Amino acid sequence: MTPLEIKGFRIYPAALNRAAQDRIIADVRDVLRQAPLFRPRTRRGPMSVRMSAAGEYGWISDTKGYRYEPNHPDGQPWPAIPGSIRALWDDLADSPRTPECCLINWYDEGARMGLHQDADEQDYDCPVLSVSLGAEALFRMGGTERRDPTVSHWLQSGDVVLLTGPSRRAFHGVDRLRPGPSPLFPEGGRLNLTLRVVT
Repeated sequence: MTPLEIKGFRIYPAALNRAAQDRIIADVRDVLRQAPLFRPRTRRGPMSVRMSAAGEYGWISDTKGYRYEPNHPDGQPWPAIPGSIRALWDDLADSPRTPECCLINWYDEGARMGLHQDADEQDYDCPVLSVSLGAEALFRMGGTERRDPTVSHWLQSGDVVLLTGPSRRAFHGVDRLRPGPSPLFPEGGRLNLTLRVVT
C-alpha cells in the first residue's frame, strides 16, 4: 500500500474496504455499550465532538485540564482495544510498542477539531495512527509551530493517516465535514479512531 505524503503526514487512501469498515464499526459499537460517548469540556466550554476510548487509558478533558486516565468518567475501566483496530497498528505503524489507547471521536455534521498537537503522550518516537469512517472530513495539517503554514486534504471513509517523524508533533485539525448521509452512517456524521502509545 503506497501512502500519500503531505507535510510529513502519511495518508493511506482507502486502506479499509467496506467489509473492514463494517467490522470495525461493529466492534466500536460493542466498546460504546460498555463505555458510552461523553462530551469533554475545556476551560472555554464543551467540545463539539463526543468521545470515548478503549485500551489501558482514555483521554479526558475537563475544567482541570487535559490528561489520560485509566477509567471512563463513570468510573469503569476502559474496554480492551478490539483486534480489528489493533491489526491496523500492526500493519502500518512500524512501532516496537503496542498501542495503549484508542480514542473514539464522534463528529456530528457541525463538529470540528481545532488545530492542536498530540502532546499529552510521553513517547514521541511512537506514531499516532488515525482512522476515518463515515462522512468526508477536511483535514488540516501544519508544522510544529502553530503559526506554520497549513494545507488541507479531504479524508474519505476508510482512509488511514499516520503521524510519524516530524508530523508526530505537528499541528493538525478537522475544519469541517461534508454534510449529508454516507453509506456507513445514513444519518450523517463521522467516526474517527486514533491509536497511540501513552506512557
